[in-house]
Amino acid sequence: MSGIFYGVGVGPGDPELLTLKAVKVIEQADIIIAPKTEKKEDSTALSIARPYLKADAHILKLVFPMVNHATTLTDAWESNKECILAELQAGKKVVFLTLGDPMFYSTYMYIYRLLKDSGHAIETIPGVPAFCAIGSQLGQPLAEGNDVLSIIPATMSEDEMDKILSLADNVVLMKVYKNFAQVVEKLKQHGFGDNAVMISKCGLPEEQVSYNLEEVDATQVNYLTTILAKKRKLG
Repeated sequence: MSGIFYGVGVGPGDPELLTLKAVKVIEQADIIIAPKTEKKEDSTALSIARPYLKADAHILKLVFPMVNHATTLTDAWESNKECILAELQAGKKVVFLTLGDPMFYSTYMYIYRLLKDSGHAIETIPGVPAFCAIGSQLGQPLAEGNDVLSIIPATMSEDEMDKILSLADNVVLMKVYKNFAQVVEKLKQHGFGDNAVMISKCGLPEEQVSYNLEEVDATQVNYLTTILAKKRKLG
């Protein structure tokens, strides 16, 4: 008997933003995989999905190191792969939880590639990306008319960011926690500085919103932070 592996997007933070399909899959899961980093004990994705877990669901908190060292990365991921395969071979319904959408800057994409040729069924359940939830919550259209929207990982090189910011009408900046001050300066240089909003932990109890990025303490910017910015006035 072969199990089935599900990648489930739980959205940005509000448990009510999960799709009906995501809730159904989570409610029926035998195994819930809650990915986390080696630095954190808790899983934000698990806390979001917890209202829908069945009482006897087994939770596996697997560590996926956020490191660049190839050997450490390979060893950890291969170990996690074997752990998941053992559950699938036992015929279990295995759900891998991921923030936002599984195919958008997600750990799930990599584990999916490791498992896709394993012979087990795989189904990916989309979720609401943080920037979509932010736009709706704040009443800020992400793009309208002929606007060009660019989604930028703030970890890219300065030259690449300059090129994109020079062409885009609206931008979504992800991964801003490592070089927040540089990102703010780049937005100012390209005419976005006065029309930007930052939100951290959207939909979670600790959510914070700031319309003045220069007043933000860069040391307090966390992984779950996104910036929306426009070249014309917000709203």
